[in-house]
Amino acid sequence: MIAYYVHHHGSGHTHRAGAIAAHLRTPVVGLGTGPAPAGWPGRWVPLPDDAGGAAPDVSAGGTLHWAPRRHPGLRDRMQLIGSVLAGATLLVVDVSVEVALLGRLHGVPVVVMAQPGDRTDRPHRLAYDLAERLLAPWPQRPAPDWPAAWSAKTVHLGAVSRFDGRAVDGPGDARRVLAFWGSGGLDVDPASMRAAATATPGWSWDVIGPPADTGGPANLAWRGWVDDVWPELGAAGVVVTHCGQNALAEVAAARRPAVIVPQRRPHAEQLATGEALHRAGLGVVVPAWPAPDEWPGLLAEAQAQGGAAWKIWSPGDGAARAAAVLDDVAAW
Repeated sequence: MIAYYVHHHGSGHTHRAGAIAAHLRTPVVGLGTGPAPAGWPGRWVPLPDDAGGAAPDVSAGGTLHWAPRRHPGLRDRMQLIGSVLAGATLLVVDVSVEVALLGRLHGVPVVVMAQPGDRTDRPHRLAYDLAERLLAPWPQRPAPDWPAAWSAKTVHLGAVSRFDGRAVDGPGDARRVLAFWGSGGLDVDPASMRAAATATPGWSWDVIGPPADTGGPANLAWRGWVDDVWPELGAAGVVVTHCGQNALAEVAAARRPAVIVPQRRPHAEQLATGEALHRAGLGVVVPAWPAPDEWPGLLAEAQAQGGAAWKIWSPGDGAARAAAVLDDVAAW
């Protein structure tokens, strides 16, 4: 049996886990604070929240990321995970240094879903060093500047999207912008969105993501969350998004022209991804939210570039390849 831990920050970890689990031959038990991904093929164990409240020395002297002393949520969470590990032949961790360590201390092989950015801090080194395999949901080139021992056990999957294999209906509306945000946090404020739409009166803007105030020009619509973003992606002429792995995977699966704005994240994760995209010539990557007068040129540049090159980032079989690795390791 495979135990599969899913981190609760943002929705990308959950979507990715669901896409991979759908291809597994080995029985799988999911572990996470939130609900199971749609169509999860096995048992799902809800975990208590380990956040909240003041706690001393959460990093255990710099050895871990989050291990507060005498925290009942953390204690109950780890106890539940340990009970599942008793019957597991493999633990997949997406992502948590502490859960990876817990699995290895149970004698269970661990596969860690790798993340871009600077992962050379002491806790990440611990997790990446102990892992049997590192699964990187991006292509091999450009390669991260990692220790040779990590690179030797890394499988570069390309992007993993829940939409891999789905067909895009047509080229989309050439004058429609889809601003596609996630739940992991956003640096862009509503006023900046309104200014961008005002500066591009020949384009219609739809904003999908955290609800915001509804003001703005007539060509701007605040949509909030939608149940199925795939038709929205297919209808867009240009997507404006961040450098989160899940958002990029879905834009890439839809082969949409894109303007990409990295957001501030720990370990410079999105900045590193933005640099990799820029070097690969994928999307129009800008270091920060552009000034209003820059938007007409950026949208035209993205449209001229097109979206066909996304096949480099998203070959379409990342989830199936990940599942094959996990089945193999679980069968050792």
